Amino acid sequence: MSSNVTTVRRKPLMNMKQILLMNLGFFGIQYSFGMQQTAINPIYSMLGASPDELPLLNLAGPITGLFIQPMIGALSDRTWVEKGFFRGRRHPFFLVGAIGCAVCLFLFPFVWAVWMAALLLWLLDASNNTAMEPYRAFIADKLPPSQLGKGFLAQSFFTGLGITLANLSISLFQAIFGLGTGAGIPKWAFGAFMLGSVCSLVTVLVSVISTPENVPSDAELAELRAKKAERGGAGAFLREIGDAVVDMPTPMKVLAVVYFFQWYAMNCYWQFISLAIAKVLYGTTDTKSALYQEAVAQTGKVNATYNIVTFCVAFALVAMAKKLGAKWVHAICLWCATASLLVFPLMHSRTLEMVAIVGLGVAWASIMGVPYIMIVRMVPSTRYGVYMGIVNMMIVIPMLIQTLTFGWVYKHLLGDNPVNALTFAAVFLAIAGLVMLFIKEPPIVKDVDDVTAAVPRGAH
Repeated sequence: MSSNVTTVRRKPLMNMKQILLMNLGFFGIQYSFGMQQTAINPIYSMLGASPDELPLLNLAGPITGLFIQPMIGALSDRTWVEKGFFRGRRHPFFLVGAIGCAVCLFLFPFVWAVWMAALLLWLLDASNNTAMEPYRAFIADKLPPSQLGKGFLAQSFFTGLGITLANLSISLFQAIFGLGTGAGIPKWAFGAFMLGSVCSLVTVLVSVISTPENVPSDAELAELRAKKAERGGAGAFLREIGDAVVDMPTPMKVLAVVYFFQWYAMNCYWQFISLAIAKVLYGTTDTKSALYQEAVAQTGKVNATYNIVTFCVAFALVAMAKKLGAKWVHAICLWCATASLLVFPLMHSRTLEMVAIVGLGVAWASIMGVPYIMIVRMVPSTRYGVYMGIVNMMIVIPMLIQTLTFGWVYKHLLGDNPVNALTFAAVFLAIAGLVMLFIKEPPIVKDVDDVTAAVPRGAH
């Protein structure tokens, strides 16, 4: 059989409980990302970092994602651990990443300098990326085509739930321990990060134990062994990633443009939302004041609100994508986020801010699930891992560009004003929605017993 032909085996349908259990680990991984979105930039500020330094201090996420996720994706495609607790293709990477995540979250509140926080963020992001990349491929491995939408939107559901808990934990532990206006990291951060440490490890363990991986056939195992024998080392993975980029379908290339504007904008939001709330709602720019810590708590509530919306609407988007098409659903959701960020700075009460951010929650549900419904119809099943890694490159390269460029933009074009940063993000989200309409959406694949599908190089 030629290398551009893919055999798709029938996979058994899974009930909703099974789909939720297999994705539970995503909850713990996203708790960690929630802490990064809401708590780590304020910690940088409390340790003395200036606002225009925040983009560069967040360089860890884009860099680790750029290198680790594609490598892990390619590696997991050619991995099968035969025995033991780490048995499987994707499970070993879930477990290693979750252990790293748990350790880093536990240690984070003990930092006392900006450089220490930055170093630990690099390690935390490396662990997050190791766990998260194979999770996308795991869905495609386990579920038949008719259930892929539910699988990916279940990840959106747990994304919203995990980040919501992370954000609300800040207010919870502030209520228990107080604001902590003295020097150093406040006590509430210890509770929030250590809860995340437990969640990251326990939820991944539940997923691994409850959902065994599909055992490869003898032919597939022989192919895996052949791949290992013919080419090894980092160079092999780089060649495999390069080949996949060359073979990338045209609709996926257009999606990469969408992702540029979408993820540049989201990075701006996460970095400057607490500073914008402090300025608009509390009238302060002093990041060492008690008012700023109140602004951080309000940021947690705002972010929790949009993530509550995310897990409330995630499964509704599956039906909408089937009816309207995934590209239209995603475009409309991005425009909802545009409206949210444009009106958000005009809201001068806590309640109105949480109402205004609803549109971002709708978009976040789509961002974390809807594009993947299309992507798995664009690429061959034997290369899910490497292509999910490439999708992550499409996420982290815009974030990397943002970290390298937005400090200058913020200081020289946006007047050092965090409110303007949110408006800038709104414009980029609007552009992303427009570009989405240029994608030629691939047809829906039906469940089959055995299908041999041709996947030519450079397929449209």
